[in-house]
Amino acid sequence: MTKEIKQNVLTYLVFVFIAIVGIAYGKTLMGHYQFLRLWDFQNILLLSLGIPFLFFQAKATLPDFWQNNISNKNRFLVPVLIGIVFGIFDIIVFKIILHPQPYTELPPSFQPFPYSIFLYFSGAFEVEIFYRLIPFTLILLLGKWYKNGKYFKSFFWAGAILTALREPLEQLPADGWLLILYSFVSGFLMNFLQAVWYKKAGFLASLSIRLGHYLCWHILLGIYIEHFELIK
Repeated sequence: MTKEIKQNVLTYLVFVFIAIVGIAYGKTLMGHYQFLRLWDFQNILLLSLGIPFLFFQAKATLPDFWQNNISNKNRFLVPVLIGIVFGIFDIIVFKIILHPQPYTELPPSFQPFPYSIFLYFSGAFEVEIFYRLIPFTLILLLGKWYKNGKYFKSFFWAGAILTALREPLEQLPADGWLLILYSFVSGFLMNFLQAVWYKKAGFLASLSIRLGHYLCWHILLGIYIEHFELIK
């Protein structure tokens, strides 16, 4: 096992440990919140499905988690800022425009702070495993194998588009064509940029975009609702 693969696995296991801590923390909050969202240890088993793919990042021409020639600016800072931009737009559309009135209780999409940090970090990690790490690695490995990589770029762009379509199609609103259009376009664009940054700077960059979005949309907005709207 190379140093790079060891770093991939160790980082991944740290993220799994954070998820386990979040499960234990969540259980202490049971009965105190109506819409508390809890993970269980079946979720940990699901996270473990991504481990085999940590050994094939370089073979799929994807950067390893801590590859030396990638700066932390490209690995974390710029991706987080991209995610924050998408989170701010979601707050403007879904909170300021569509739901300006105060909430009377914390809705399921927001969780009590600081538990929200654990839940949404682990949620972002899980999404990126099944939306990016597993399918994208498989697609690019296939692209490297098929006719000795002759059509690798086509496989990459096809993979970027296909992995970007899943989330917006799964989460389309029920009605309102403008809202449907916004949700689809913003969801597709963010997921597409995640695929591009995954290829450019690795899995941690893709994860950082989602974490930037969750920071604004789920965590900071949740803090505002919990501490400034519900107490009124």
